[in-house]
Amino acid sequence: MSDVMPQQEAAPEGIAPLSPDEEAVVRSLRRVIYALPRAMDADLVREQRLPLTEYMALMHLSEAPERQMRMSDLAVACERSLSGMTRAVYRLQSDGLVQRVKDTQDARGWNAVLTDAGLARLREAWPTNLASVRRRFLDHLDGLDLKALAAALARIAS
Repeated sequence: MSDVMPQQEAAPEGIAPLSPDEEAVVRSLRRVIYALPRAMDADLVREQRLPLTEYMALMHLSEAPERQMRMSDLAVACERSLSGMTRAVYRLQSDGLVQRVKDTQDARGWNAVLTDAGLARLREAWPTNLASVRRRFLDHLDGLDLKALAAALARIAS
């Protein structure tokens, strides 16, 4: 438990202080939020020479209608800034994995389009990502109710 407010009566009115188990969960979650994406990125870069951000872009594009998304929507899906997503898409474009095309409905906007080579690259990298997700995350959740966990995480994220 935190030494900042160690006494129950020091908690703000109507808010219970964290129990030791709650404190441990909160601190562990903070470490996971920081460490898990970095570890998965390291796995993909080491084995596939493909950063997690670029893998995620390929994945989201593969799931999109006509394998294309507005750059701004892709940035949101990949949890990146528009400028960061633009840099990633430029790298993917230089490798022939993605094309950038003008948005036909908004001349100011651009769409990212997954190429056949991009889909093939995603399929090539997918086993590495799957192994990383299992090894670094899912294998540690043995015995937990994954439906309940997914629902709780969705509520937290919304």
